[in-house]
Amino acid sequence: MGLKIGVFTDSYRPYTSGVVRSIETFTEEFRAQGHKTYIFAPDYPNCKKEYGVFRFSSIPAPTNHEYALAMPFSIRLRPTLKKLNLDIIHVHSPFLLGRLGAKYARKLNVPLVFTFHTLYDQYVHYIPIGQNITREITKKFCTDFCNNCDLIIVPTSVVGERLINWGVKSNIKAIPTGINVSEFKINQKDWLFQKFNIDPSCKLLISVGRLGKEKNFSFLINSYKRISDLFPDTRLVLVGNGPERESLSNQCEILGISDKVIFTGTLNKEEMVKAYNSAHLFVFASVTETQGLVVGEAKAAGLPVVAVKAFGISEMVENNIDGFLTDLDTDKFVDKAIKVLTDEDLRNEMSKNAIINAEKISSRSCANLLLHSYYDIIDANKNNTKLQSFPT
Repeated sequence: MGLKIGVFTDSYRPYTSGVVRSIETFTEEFRAQGHKTYIFAPDYPNCKKEYGVFRFSSIPAPTNHEYALAMPFSIRLRPTLKKLNLDIIHVHSPFLLGRLGAKYARKLNVPLVFTFHTLYDQYVHYIPIGQNITREITKKFCTDFCNNCDLIIVPTSVVGERLINWGVKSNIKAIPTGINVSEFKINQKDWLFQKFNIDPSCKLLISVGRLGKEKNFSFLINSYKRISDLFPDTRLVLVGNGPERESLSNQCEILGISDKVIFTGTLNKEEMVKAYNSAHLFVFASVTETQGLVVGEAKAAGLPVVAVKAFGISEMVENNIDGFLTDLDTDKFVDKAIKVLTDEDLRNEMSKNAIINAEKISSRSCANLLLHSYYDIIDANKNNTKLQSFPT
């Protein structure tokens, strides 16, 4: 008998993010195995109706107009949930719809699971004043929310350890978002070159993510300036959109590399796969990632990775095997990137290892881990017992 899973999220398509990709990936695998997943998400203009997706009236976020903030109430919600007869509720945010999902988990007496996708305390730069106070309030808010859940899912164990240090007492399990590795194995290797009229002799460095301060693209651009000076036949491709787009573009202009840095904007899933497969090296400088799903995707496409060693990224790259992890230091970052770009044997070896290691977090195996956790928490809830604590 399949499970009936209610997913409450403040972030869902057509918006693109790691959270959205995670929900899509797990939902696809669950449904393929006969489980029913129902998603409760914000509405967007011209949103198409989808099976099993329930939308809430929303308004654009003041700091990011591409992102919708749901109004967490609906007269249809209670009768809808009663009809669905859910076995479990899984929330993907401690705010808005996440809190609404938590409220109804208690009303319906079903287990509540929360995936801690985001280090929210690292995003307080979006608050104009009182950032230190806001950071501490955010930690307390997240800790309290976690302690009212039956199970916390973290993408990497380092995030679980951080939550424990904050004072989270609920059971924590480390389960990464899986990757459908077969999707990234394509023969087309020239899509970026054709799409953006790039000289075929160039080597491409690619990075993917929301163009926000927390993703540290400014560091990446400064590092690429050094690489470009030494190796003019390279290009940096930045995939994504966000509030820092104009500032980053201005930075490229000041550094004199505007003609060598390509901003693709948001790409759909098919285009993303083609973009990864067109590149030679994946570079990543974010210091706030709980997992860094894009790193796993890049590896699935056979890209070696050079990344700043921080939080979840430290568990996504095997240093000296499928890429390099460096300190937040321009000299060290540039040195490793150049090493991969100039040593073809090393790049080929790391590429092979990247593909092999990406298999370790296949979407099927990660989905099965989460399903087992669901069954465990449902049984524990019925028997009024507790699960084994972190680590697992």
